[in-house]
Amino acid sequence: MIDSLWVYVGIALLLLVVVGGVVLGLLRGRSAPPEEEVEAPLVPGSPGPSDADLAPDGAIGTIEHPGEVVEEEPEAVPAPAPAPAVETPQAPAGRLRRLRARLARSNSALGKGLLALLAGGALDEAAWEEVEDTLLAADLGVAASTELVAALRTRVAVEGATDEASVRRMLREELLALVDPSMDRTLADDRVEGRPACILVVGVNGTGKTTTVGKLARVLVAQDKDVVLGAADTFRAAAADQLETWGGRVGVPTIRSERDGADPAAVAFDAVKAAAEMEADVVVIDTAGRLQNKVGLMDELGKVKRVIEKQSPVDEVLLVLDATTGQNGMRQAEVFAEVVGITGIVLTKLDGTAKGGIVVAVQRGLGVPVKLVGLGEGPDDLAPFDPEAFVDAILD
Repeated sequence: MIDSLWVYVGIALLLLVVVGGVVLGLLRGRSAPPEEEVEAPLVPGSPGPSDADLAPDGAIGTIEHPGEVVEEEPEAVPAPAPAPAVETPQAPAGRLRRLRARLARSNSALGKGLLALLAGGALDEAAWEEVEDTLLAADLGVAASTELVAALRTRVAVEGATDEASVRRMLREELLALVDPSMDRTLADDRVEGRPACILVVGVNGTGKTTTVGKLARVLVAQDKDVVLGAADTFRAAAADQLETWGGRVGVPTIRSERDGADPAAVAFDAVKAAAEMEADVVVIDTAGRLQNKVGLMDELGKVKRVIEKQSPVDEVLLVLDATTGQNGMRQAEVFAEVVGITGIVLTKLDGTAKGGIVVAVQRGLGVPVKLVGLGEGPDDLAPFDPEAFVDAILD
C-alpha cells in the first residue's frame, strides 16, 4: 500500500513539471518582441528595384515594402544663375544738356578771359595782344588765333561797341564760325546697301580708346542700333575682356580671339563677317594703341584696314585724341590721317582741360570734324559734338 502511494506522488510531481514548462513557454512567447525585417543592402552589380517597386508616378526612390512606404527626398537641383541685367543707356540728347555744365566749367577761363579783355573799354595794341595770347593758351592754334583777333578788331572798329552784351554776341559769332557748324558730324551707323556700316577706331596709347569704343556702343544702342564689336586690340592684356564687358552691359556681342597676340587683321575681318551674318546695323572695330612714330605699327594698322576692305568698305575711321595733349595731338592726327584716312575725331578728357581750342585746331588742321566728345568717367559721358552748345558753354 505504501508502495502504491509513492507511485501516485511521483506521477503528480511529473504532471506539475510538465504543466509548469508549458505555462512558462507561453509566457515567454507573449513577451518577446516581434522579429524585425532586415533589408539586405544593395551590392554593386545586384539588381535594383523592379518596375513593380516604383511609385505610381514613376519616381525612382519611392519603394513599396510589405506594410510600409519609404519616401526618399527628391534630389535638390540648383537654380540657374540669373542672367546679367542689360542696361538702358541714356539718350544722346539728354547727355548734351547734362554735360554742358561740365564743359562750361572746363573752359570758363577762356570765355571769361576774352570777355573781360574785350569789354574792358580800352582796346589798345597791348589789349589785343593779350586777347591773342589767351587764344593761343587755349590751344586754338596760331592761324586760328590770328584770324579770330583780326575779325574781332574789325567788328569792334566798325560797330564801335565794347559793352559786355555786344562783345559776347560778336565773340560767339566769330567762335562759332571757327568751330564751323556746317561740317557733317553724323556717324556712319546705318546699314549700307544691305550690309552693316563699318567703323574703325584708332589712336595712340593712353587715350582711352577701348573705353571710348565701349561708350560709343552705348551711344548707338541708345539710338536703337543693332551693334557688333570687334576686339582687334590683341596685344594689350585683357583688352578683349574689357571690351566684352562694355558690350555685355548693353547686350552687344563682341567678336574676339581667345589667343593673346592673334593677328588683329584676322580678328577685324571675322568681326565684320559676323556682323554681316547677324544683319547688324553697324560693326565697331577697336584697334591697339600705337605711337605715330612707330613705322611698323602704323603699317600694321594700314594692313588691318586693307584686310577689312576685302570683306566690306570701311565707312568711318574715328581717331581718339586726348584733349589734354593740346597741340601735341596735331602731329599724331596727321600721321594717322596719312595711314588710314581719318573721317572724324573723338576728343576725350575735354572736361579736364581749359584748352577747348584744340577742337578748332584739329578740325582746321585735318579738315575733318570733331564728332564726339568725352566729358567724364561715367559710362554715358560720351556725347555727339554740338558746335553751338560748345561755344555757348565756353561763354557761359
